[in-house]
Amino acid sequence: MEIVTLLLLIIVANATPVALHKLFGNRMAIPLDGGKLFIDGRPLFGISKTVRGLLGSLLCTTLAAPLLGLSLSTGLLIAAGAMAGDLISSFIKRRAGMKSSAQAIGLDQIPEALLPLLLVMQQLNLSYPVIISITLIFTVLEMTVSPLLHKLRLRKTPY
Repeated sequence: MEIVTLLLLIIVANATPVALHKLFGNRMAIPLDGGKLFIDGRPLFGISKTVRGLLGSLLCTTLAAPLLGLSLSTGLLIAAGAMAGDLISSFIKRRAGMKSSAQAIGLDQIPEALLPLLLVMQQLNLSYPVIISITLIFTVLEMTVSPLLHKLRLRKTPY
């Protein structure tokens, strides 16, 4: 399995919600947590995690997978893992009192790359060094490209 292929699919999974927000703004942006608060009185995930973003990522990544030589099921697993990783990091950030879209280096990148790779590890016969490499490459790319996307007004924040 080529590293670039998996990296591209992880990027599709994570970029789709951002692209949908750019295209539609707050239209159809129903918060995944329904605005519910956790027992600590803080939002479960926050307003930036939406049904639209989740479903969009699942659909786009699943459909992109065959274009990259992977199965639909691999695309679905990659998207599900990326979105689960993103939700886990948002949950942790809310518990720490951080607002939606607040920066947390590492926590913002690692779960959304690592989790999908672990989900397809056996299916694609991935080794731990490959998983770690892709996760690190994604982290560095996300941290270096995000400020550029912000300057181009494609992202709300530079991180």
